Amino acid sequence: MIRFFIDVFEGVGIALKALARNKLRAVLTTLGIVIGVATVILMVVTILGLNRSIANQFEFLGSNTIYVSKWTWIFGEGDWRSMMKRREMKVEYAAYIEQESQLAEAVTPFAQAMRAVKFRGGTISRLPVFGVDEDYLVTNSVKIELGRFINEQDCARNRQVCVIGYGVADKLFDQVPPVGQKLDVGGKKFQVIGVNEKMGRFFGQDMDNFVLIPIGAWQKTYGRRDDMDIIVKAYDGNQTEDLKWELKGIMRRARGLEATEPDDFGVNLQTMILDFFKAITAGVYTGGILIAFISLLVGGIGIMNIMLVSVTERTSEIGLRKALGARRWQVAWQFLVEAAVICSVGGICGILLAAGGSYAMDSFIKTTMPLWVVLLGIIFSAVVGVFFGLYPALKAARLSPIEALRQE
Repeated sequence: MIRFFIDVFEGVGIALKALARNKLRAVLTTLGIVIGVATVILMVVTILGLNRSIANQFEFLGSNTIYVSKWTWIFGEGDWRSMMKRREMKVEYAAYIEQESQLAEAVTPFAQAMRAVKFRGGTISRLPVFGVDEDYLVTNSVKIELGRFINEQDCARNRQVCVIGYGVADKLFDQVPPVGQKLDVGGKKFQVIGVNEKMGRFFGQDMDNFVLIPIGAWQKTYGRRDDMDIIVKAYDGNQTEDLKWELKGIMRRARGLEATEPDDFGVNLQTMILDFFKAITAGVYTGGILIAFISLLVGGIGIMNIMLVSVTERTSEIGLRKALGARRWQVAWQFLVEAAVICSVGGICGILLAAGGSYAMDSFIKTTMPLWVVLLGIIFSAVVGVFFGLYPALKAARLSPIEALRQE
């Protein structure tokens, strides 16, 4: 065992000296390994960051919620023209679903429009203004930081009150306490009753810029010209699929559809977004792996080339070692360790490059580099070194000591 570690340390030292003697050649040789490892790690940390962002977003939206809409979420497929002819959703459907459903914990209408919002001298143009009821607090897991949320009385009396996002409070109210102030929402005055807690950004989109008002006040102000959905949350996340089919039946009865008529509405699960996202990330993984494979192949060939050159340059050294009693496997082992060290150095450089790239992306996607990714990068690059260093090592091991010494 002691001899093993001595051989490893000797091999590492020889490899580092070889790299130091030929810096430019070493840089060019390891460039493929650097790019390959950096590509793999950047791809992994990016997708980990995306997965974390998606998971956080689902937690905010509610992982067991379903959107009943005029539209079906089909992500680029399907007949949009026929969907445009569908009837609009109505607020009354929310009450009907709440009455008929056995699996729904909460049901809320969700209307949206883009309007300018003003307070004193400040203005935010084209801000999302959502019409909801008190159950939105349950369906979307809203967390209030200041004041309170819209309640049943606000909805029943169509009160002109609103809950604003953290970003709206930050931009318009500055040092003024927002709760209790009158906010101009699309030309109408709404009293601020609450401020939502900060949620941050998602895919570069600020999630803190919105205004929530009671659905009755929303319809009274904006009518039925804009899109509306109905958000339904299941009691149990495991019953989401059952709730989907229950909602289909309820909506078909509400629409008065015959058995032979197709659905003229969409029942959309958030898992559809997740499935779409997984399909995209699978494509990214495949593309990244292909690029990394090509880079590592080029890098591995470079490693093999430099090791063959090294064997040629050190033929006399090999002959001398064999003349002094070194066995074949000891010579092969030395060159294998050298190849692994050269690739590992390239792998470490690739990890540092990926760390820089990850830091640069941090403002867009929150990324972290787990320790297992770092270790994987080093081990993988070392394996590439061993694989492509095997042929030069065997060539060195098979050299005859007499012939090797004669070449000097």
